[in-house]
Amino acid sequence: MQLKKIISALEEMAPSAYAEDFDNVGLLVGSPDLEVSGILISHDALENVVDEAIEKKCNLVVCFHPIVFSGMKKITGKNYVERAVIKAIRNDIAIYAVHTSLDNHPLGVNKILCDVLGLKNTKILIPKQNFIYKLTTFVPTNDLSKVQKALFNAGAGAIGNYYDCSFKSSGIGSFTGNDNSNPAIGSQNMFTEVEEVKLELTFEKYLQKGVLKALFESHPYEEVAYEITQLQNEHQNIGLGMMGELEAEIDEKEFLLHVKSKVQTGGIRHSDFLNKKVKKVAVLGGSGSFAISAAKAQGADVLVTSDLKYHDFFQAENQILLADVGHFESERYVKNYIFEFLSKKFPTFAIILSDKKTNPVNYI
Repeated sequence: MQLKKIISALEEMAPSAYAEDFDNVGLLVGSPDLEVSGILISHDALENVVDEAIEKKCNLVVCFHPIVFSGMKKITGKNYVERAVIKAIRNDIAIYAVHTSLDNHPLGVNKILCDVLGLKNTKILIPKQNFIYKLTTFVPTNDLSKVQKALFNAGAGAIGNYYDCSFKSSGIGSFTGNDNSNPAIGSQNMFTEVEEVKLELTFEKYLQKGVLKALFESHPYEEVAYEITQLQNEHQNIGLGMMGELEAEIDEKEFLLHVKSKVQTGGIRHSDFLNKKVKKVAVLGGSGSFAISAAKAQGADVLVTSDLKYHDFFQAENQILLADVGHFESERYVKNYIFEFLSKKFPTFAIILSDKKTNPVNYI
């Protein structure tokens, strides 16, 4: 099947619009028109993974981390990134990365980690900002149902666990069309008043193009009056990190040993024990020092994350236990999630889970 069909499924699993601005997600190498013969799922698209794809006759690598992260001015094979890209291009292998698209997803990286640790009552730790927009438009009463339905179908009006959400208020709209107008109601150069409904709906910002298309196609007026406003509301279902609770509180050391076993890490670096029970747990897969303040503010007993520096541990300030379990280890099960998702979407297609080691960190 064509790669573009697989990309549609990947967008469903991890919408690229969810990614952080600094990230580089999506199709990194290859053409959407490529005929895919097999998919290899990996954590990183390193050169050994590309070799594995060649060996197993897979011409698409779907990975978590993007092999191309920052700008490349030359591709000469001087480092591991360039060598992997060159080999992929030479062998007509496409590379697609999901990274923070899946980090921010409510069922993504951090929900996976919560499930592995047995956490319940989960919620987003750092909700995504500047992601909710509001559409305000004015519709003749007789056309309201048609326009409203079209906007709902385009994804507008979804709020958390609810959909088809809108607010309506009635009033009188007025207009006069000039000699070049073609009014749906009234005539040229005639002052016209119409019973209208002010319709307001929220939507996620990446849906704007489709929402406006639905509005213009369903609305009867030649010139559609509308406003789009960026809201300050946080998106409670999309964001980085997650909070959850253990079934029962346990000792700090016991909890860390539980984490060590579940994420299969060679060791956990942690801040001073506070000599209290652990119940509320914050997690952030990958580099998570920026989440320390949010975890403390939400009353977490511990933050499970990675890549903490020496001075990051001082931020515990006898308020929280900080646990660095390792970057790869905190995201260990993500490739399994991608594999299972695509296998359900395309049950008869060749989808293979990579067996190559890509974790650059070793323990003694």
